[in-house]
Amino acid sequence: MGSSVDISDYSDTTKPVGADNEKGEKFFAPPQYDGDIIGEMSEAERHIYEHGVKKFSRLGWKRLTVVLIVEAIALGSLSIPSSFATLGMVAGVICCVGLGFVAIYTSYVVGQVKLKFPQVAHYSDAGRLMFGRFGYELINAMLILQLILLTGSHCLTGTIAFTNITESSICSVVFGVVSAVILLLVAVPPSFAEVAILGYIDFVSIIAAIGITIIGTGIKASDAPGGLSGVEWSAWPKEGTTFTDAFIAVSNIIFAYSFAMCQFSFMDEMHTPKDFVKSIWTLGLVEIFIYTVTGALIYAFVGMDVQSPALLSAGHTLSRVAFGIALPVIFISGSINTVVCGRIIHGRLFKNSPIRFINTPAGWATWLGVISAITVIAFIIAEVIPFFSDLLSISSALFISGFTFYFPALMWFMLIREGKWNEPKNLALGALNLVVLVIGLITLVGGTYSSIDDIIINYRDGTVRGVFTCHMT
Repeated sequence: MGSSVDISDYSDTTKPVGADNEKGEKFFAPPQYDGDIIGEMSEAERHIYEHGVKKFSRLGWKRLTVVLIVEAIALGSLSIPSSFATLGMVAGVICCVGLGFVAIYTSYVVGQVKLKFPQVAHYSDAGRLMFGRFGYELINAMLILQLILLTGSHCLTGTIAFTNITESSICSVVFGVVSAVILLLVAVPPSFAEVAILGYIDFVSIIAAIGITIIGTGIKASDAPGGLSGVEWSAWPKEGTTFTDAFIAVSNIIFAYSFAMCQFSFMDEMHTPKDFVKSIWTLGLVEIFIYTVTGALIYAFVGMDVQSPALLSAGHTLSRVAFGIALPVIFISGSINTVVCGRIIHGRLFKNSPIRFINTPAGWATWLGVISAITVIAFIIAEVIPFFSDLLSISSALFISGFTFYFPALMWFMLIREGKWNEPKNLALGALNLVVLVIGLITLVGGTYSSIDDIIINYRDGTVRGVFTCHMT
């Protein structure tokens, strides 16, 4: 089917291990990569192995939904109103709704690949199925780099939040260190089922922050001269919008729907993987509703001058309150990137050892070492690179365009499609996936160009920040 490896080699590699759980379902061992031979283990090692399998097989569809929400819906959702200000109300709503449903479909394809090939633990394993060892290494590097940059982004966001909340004279780098430490501490639990517990706090946090921002901007607009009718907003793109401005605005919306990136990793812990469909539909519809309502209402209340993130437009006091309430989402959503990245690296380092289950002193010591290294690297990159935000945009254009769009489209063509091409179902799905592929390639090229052009503009205008800056209020 177009794969460069014999995918039949991967069949039937998971076997029931240990006792049934309380629902009568069996836990399944991870794929036996390169010499994972249970038969040669001692009794103590076998106990560690079986306990580890149970530990990483506790995720149901509801918890999967929560974990996906933690990954997908963060403070970046409050950048959507600024995208509406650039694109106009009509294009903003169309992009939020349309791209949301495309993301749901591509996430469905990702889930189908996981069901068909249970041994796929992370996105890079799907790359191996499609393109062999080269695809595995390439996608592995893409995923790890993107996750590290996202951790760094949340570290910077935490710095901005603390600076706004405290309004103190403390050097901002200190807040950056504090943010990095918090991100590290929240990333200590290695199981996504454990992260899901924090996810409920995360979801309440972002909803409350968005709600305060909407209410605050609405009251502010009502009290202004002319009331809501005096707000300057448009149904169409604002005058003078360049290609770079427009594509960066669209990219903000595209990247907000990037939940397929970690889906393989999350599904690998599910005790009933086929239930993933409930999760992606729940998440997708929640995202579409939140992004569209947030973007449209705040843009209608603030107008062309809406800031990014939009909570900065809620007024001095309310923005500080909103930042305070948003702290959990900043650090919980940020830490899950560290956990996924850590699981990929730790699992590869100890793929043939019980250490990978992180339920022994050696397992915990190595796990803490890996996530500490990831956090330190993320912090340094975020502080050292003066155009970090644009670097994140470039990496998102290069990588998330693939994880969300063109890789799932290729998966359908190479791994999922069954039957003859001239069957009506395959013709329809082939056309749909071709459109998704084109969207991904346009995002890849247009997003990369726009981000690089934005860096050039910022350097020309002198708005690039310094290295390890020490802003004080």
